[in-house]
Formats: sequence, structure tokens, C-alpha cells
Amino acid sequence: MLSIGDDVFMSQPSAESPAVHPSFRQAFWFWLKLGFISFGGPTGQIAIMQTELVEKRRWIDEPRFLHALNYCMLLPGPEAQQLATYVGWLLHGKWGGIVAGSLFVLPSAVLLWVLSYVYVRHGDVTWIASLFDGLKPAVAAIVAFAVWRIGRRALKNPVMWSVAALAFVAIYFFEAPFPAIIASAALIGLVGGRVAKKFFVVIQGHGGRQSERTRDKDSAPVDGSSALHDSKTSPSLVRALKVLLVCGALWISPVLLVGWSLGFDSTSFQEGVFFSKAALVTFGGAYAVLPYVAQQAVENFEWLSSAQMLDGLGLAETTPGPLIMVLQFVGFLGGYHHPGSLEPLSAATLGAAITTWTTFLPCFLFIFLGAPYVERLRERERLSAVLSTITASVVGVVLNLAVWFALEVLMPVRTSSAGEVVRGIDFYNVAVAAISLVLLLRFKVGVIPLVLGAALLGILRGC
Repeated sequence: MLSIGDDVFMSQPSAESPAVHPSFRQAFWFWLKLGFISFGGPTGQIAIMQTELVEKRRWIDEPRFLHALNYCMLLPGPEAQQLATYVGWLLHGKWGGIVAGSLFVLPSAVLLWVLSYVYVRHGDVTWIASLFDGLKPAVAAIVAFAVWRIGRRALKNPVMWSVAALAFVAIYFFEAPFPAIIASAALIGLVGGRVAKKFFVVIQGHGGRQSERTRDKDSAPVDGSSALHDSKTSPSLVRALKVLLVCGALWISPVLLVGWSLGFDSTSFQEGVFFSKAALVTFGGAYAVLPYVAQQAVENFEWLSSAQMLDGLGLAETTPGPLIMVLQFVGFLGGYHHPGSLEPLSAATLGAAITTWTTFLPCFLFIFLGAPYVERLRERERLSAVLSTITASVVGVVLNLAVWFALEVLMPVRTSSAGEVVRGIDFYNVAVAAISLVLLLRFKVGVIPLVLGAALLGILRGC
């Protein structure tokens, strides 16, 4: 994945070059390119930003980058997009944040709309249906790989393993609300960081004293970031109120306009309200929130089927940008299946737009509102204990998603000859999922070639 970024940006200065603060134009073109090459999920996206922004371009130093990342991981919503917004804000203020966050999403939003259109208009064509069927076992392997990837980083002692296990039991067996799990983990981390720091400060790199000590003492200050844009890093009540009013109005106004125009019982309005709520509780990224969205969108609102939900995740995996873009696919299909007074395609487009707007607009609110305060907390290591515990709980939640996907894909529901609804093993999907997992773990195959290969196998199988 990183080789793509290296090829695209190979003309950029190396880490040994003198630090140069970028112009707004230079930053604009970087964020635009990043929007087109940000494959690989949050890990790949964050790795690209770390390589380009910290090591090559040296627009920001590593402690500040990691501090920003830790804050974004604590927020609901896509951490990679929020990190881009945060860095854009550090470099060029509010307009830098708006450009960075928007361009991170825009290419994938346009591409996913095109794929969604193809899906609803041609999904009944044999080869396209086979393509989406082929994606499912690979997606199941990718989710399992995500559990391993996050767990390897977060579960480094028995305490963190216990937190992950408790989170899995709470959400899988007792259907505990995700916000309650996160809040409980944060409380445990806060207390644990005081009484047993060595067990709870697992994720290092917080922008505090430890990070400062690990920095190369001979390295030059990067773009003067410790003093850069001090006016933006100074929190105040007046500024906070302005951010709340402006972002709140931008967030809610389109939803209310849709309600007044199409009716407050229209699908588009319901999507706006639902995904506005989801934006406040989607901690842990797309993998963590999908069980919640799937339950509501499939079982409660009936916007799409569980099989279509899996198809949407496969589509989102093939596009750049945050994986949470799968929610746009949900909004598109919800509008298409329940158009009301609109044409199906118009309703689908409106549903996709309102879903994307209410999913990502809050991200700008969280960054613009919280970043100045977070910059003041860079010396507080205790936040790392909270972050470590929350991340461990997310491992348990993602494991819940992996189990759900495995049941849907590897043991799909079927109707027996006696008319009973039973689960049966799909040996083809089991084989593809197992091979996919080996390719991810052992041979480090990227997500994109894996997904494309599984789709090709699906087409060949259906022919």
C-alpha cells in the first residue's frame, strides 16, 4: 500500500531536507492526491499520512502527529479522516481543516455513488451478482484480519485481554449499547491509569513527556509546530460557541429542509436523523459500528437486506477513503427502495447525500471544537491509559462483528427440504475466506488485490 504513496510522492523532500511549512496550494494538492490513494482502511491511510507528513515532507513532528491520532481514536467516526482534518487545521487553520477533511472523502463518495448505481441497476445481471457474491468471503477474512491487527497492538497484557473479552461478552451475549461499553472502558482506564499505570499505558506515543524524550534531539523542529498557529490552539468560550453554532446549523439544516420538503416520515429525513445519531456513537471506526447500523437499517427500517449490507462493505473496501463510506451505500439503497414521491434514483441520490453529510459533518465539529483543548493536554500521559483501555474494548466489539460476518457468509441461512430455516456450511466460502486470511497474515497481500481477486473468482464461479 505504501509503495503507491511512495511512487506518487517520490519527488518530495526527504526527512533530511530542511523543514519547510507548506503553502496552502501545496497542501491542497497533497490532500487531493491522498483522497485518491487512501486505500487499505484506517491503518493504511494513517501509515501514508505518517510517511508523507512526518518523515518525507516534515510538515509536522511525530509527537504532535501521534497526539492528534490518539485524540481522533477517542472520537466517534472515522479516525483517519479526522486525523487529516486535524493536521490540515494545524497547518492552515479552519480552511486547511475543511479542505483536508473534505478531499479525504470526496473521491470515494463520488466513486461509491457510481458503484451503487451499477449495483441497483445491474445487480441482477449474472456476472455482477456473482461478483458481489465473490466479495463476501474475502470481506469476512478482512474483518477477521482487523481483529488480529488491532489486538496485536492493543492487547499486550492480561488486563487488556480481560477488557477485550468483557466487551465481546457484553455486546455479543447481552447486546450492551456500544456507547456504554466505551464509557465503561474509559472509566476503567482512568482509574487504572492512576493505580496500575504499567498495565494500562499500553499505547505509547502520546504527545507528552515520554514522546518528547524519544524524539531525536538533533532533529530540527518541524515547521515550528510547537509554536505554529498558537492563535488557533488557544481555546476560548466564544470560539467554542461559534464552532457549535456554525457546525450545528450546517449539520441540522439540510435534514430539516428535507423533512419540510418531503415530509418528516420520508426515508431521506429518517436517514438524516438516524445517521446523525449514529455519528455520535460510532466509536471504533466502521468495523465497530456496522453491527449497530446493520441491525437498525436491516431489521428496523428495512432499507436493505443483510446480504446487501455485506455487498456494500465489499464495495466500500474497493474504493479509497474511509471504510465508513459503506453508510452512503446504506443511504442510497434506503432511498432507492423507499423513494416516496421521488423517482427511485433521485431518492437514492438524496439518501446517499444526506447520509454522507450527517456522517462526516460532525467530524469537523469534533476537531474544530476539541483540537485547541487537546493541544493544551499534550503533556498529560494519563490520557494514554484511557486510550489504551478503549482500544482494547474496541477489539472485543470488532470480534463481535467478525463472528456476525462469519455466520452470515460461512454458514448462511437456508430453507431445508422440510421448510425449516437452518444454517448450512458453504464450503466454497469457507475455502476462499481461509485462503484470504492466509494471504493477509502470511504473505501481506493488500486489501485491494485481495478484494479484486475474490471478485474475479466470484465471476468465474458464476459463469
